[in-house]
Amino acid sequence: MTSPLSGYDAVLLLSFGGPERQEDVVPFLRTVTRGRDIPDERLEVVGGHYRLFGGRSPINDQNRALLAALRTELDARGLDVPVVWGNRNWAPYLADVLADLAADGARRVLAVATSAYPSYSGCRQYLEDIARHCPPGLRVDKVMPFALDDGFVTANLDAVRTARADLVAAGHPDPYVLFVTHSVPVSMARTSGPAGSPEREGHPGGAYVSVLERVAERILTGLGTGGGARPDHGIAYCSRSGPAAVPWLEPDVNDALRTLADRGVGAVVVAPIGFVSDHMEVVYDLDVEAAATARELGLAMRRAATAGTHPAFVAGLVDRLSATAADPVACPTGCCPPPVRPGQPGRSAER
Repeated sequence: MTSPLSGYDAVLLLSFGGPERQEDVVPFLRTVTRGRDIPDERLEVVGGHYRLFGGRSPINDQNRALLAALRTELDARGLDVPVVWGNRNWAPYLADVLADLAADGARRVLAVATSAYPSYSGCRQYLEDIARHCPPGLRVDKVMPFALDDGFVTANLDAVRTARADLVAAGHPDPYVLFVTHSVPVSMARTSGPAGSPEREGHPGGAYVSVLERVAERILTGLGTGGGARPDHGIAYCSRSGPAAVPWLEPDVNDALRTLADRGVGAVVVAPIGFVSDHMEVVYDLDVEAAATARELGLAMRRAATAGTHPAFVAGLVDRLSATAADPVACPTGCCPPPVRPGQPGRSAER
């Protein structure tokens, strides 16, 4: 029987990248902000988040784990195709990985990015990177955003269920669920998704917010299966950056926690469903900043796990790879156009 991936010479796990040690932090941030003329002293402010973790971003180890899990799942299905890893902003750099693949004779590669939602930074920018660095004679097809795939939803549902059960066991019978994703400029959110699509034109947040709401709704439906009551819930955002005059998606997660405390909510699950794994935005913005806010407010908080290497998520990615190999779908013209970028430093959107 022909393998569903037989037309490809390799699968590429494509990600943002992050520093591995203290001396990498500022050079990494220079790469992220290339062309914006941001002085090192301003980059060091953002670099302070990495300094708290020894200068090492969690994203690279998370990608190594996902790479190994994909290899295991492919082997279990008898899919003998190499799996490689490349980053936008740090080693292993995408340009080097593609050059090595071409030098080894690869002619067609299937890429999946560590970003589940439609937006410029989460999808279109990866396509631009591929086009910029792809050697002559090599074709790279990219898997489209996969947030609504069953495996991703199942992984997040299990994580929310576990976090809620932990709070219930600690004496909090009805924890609130606060779904969180990375904030983006409102202008970017509104133009996310294909031009002319109902999700973009008929929704004030475009496809980025619309898909997030649909993922949250499916998780809430899952929590209510078996006669259980759907929990009270909401959506918040983290990692806002850039000048104050530029509107970004709100509310910030810390502001949302303060509002919940004012309402008398006693316990909350913070569910980072906008992230594939424990990026810096999760381990700093949620595990450090939001957790400190919750403690200050007297809120019992549990942070739900990200999809990471959950078996359903990994299996779903391989399903998506196989489906894309059978019918590659190109991103339509006008989908997720690039934003106008002010020359400001920001948190590194590890997506």
